[in-house]
Amino acid sequence: MAAMALGPAPARRDALTKRIRLLVAATLAYNVVEAVVALTAGSLASSAALIGFGLDSVIEVSSAAAVAWQFSARDHAVREVREKTTLRIISVSFFVLAAYVGFDAVRALTGTGEVQHSSLGIIIAALSLAIMPFLSAAQRRAGRELGSASAVADSKQTLLCTYLSAVVLAGLVAHSLLGWSWADPVAALVIAVIAVKEGRDAWQGKGCCAAPHAAAAPAGKTDTCGCCAA
Repeated sequence: MAAMALGPAPARRDALTKRIRLLVAATLAYNVVEAVVALTAGSLASSAALIGFGLDSVIEVSSAAAVAWQFSARDHAVREVREKTTLRIISVSFFVLAAYVGFDAVRALTGTGEVQHSSLGIIIAALSLAIMPFLSAAQRRAGRELGSASAVADSKQTLLCTYLSAVVLAGLVAHSLLGWSWADPVAALVIAVIAVKEGRDAWQGKGCCAAPHAAAAPAGKTDTCGCCAA
């Protein structure tokens, strides 16, 4: 009978918990700035993609705040109890984003409003494209080692910001350089589709948990978090 892998030792678990708290705090701080800049730039330029990007930042703040609440508990058992609630909050935030951005993109495609050039929007999208992958990867590694699906789901929120940054940046540049007015709302629709997928995954608790869960799954099967065991 194969021995079941245990989770990280208490000292390592505490270190991972502290790391996640710091990463969540950094994500919160950056996203507050990103939301203000993107929403302001989006309103000035009548850009559905930029407004969607700014709203995603607001939702990322709520998602990170939910994880911060979960990890504010000193007791590991309490954090585990809060895991499902945190995942639900993250999932709903994805769906809310998808609904609003999808509606606004369709409205834009019907020809209501002309998108303007936005240098500020291009700058904030490029900056996020450079910063967000590092925050996401660091939190995802810590969340997986700790076995926290909510921390991994929140890192996917941050990773989604990277995708959104690339899509929004491409749409803004295409509109500015090539005059493609449809590029902005199409970029927003891509955002909505990605948000629906990530929201569904978060609701189902997918996120590649740590060794304790993966070890319980037979070879070639998936565990409850959607991870494939070796």
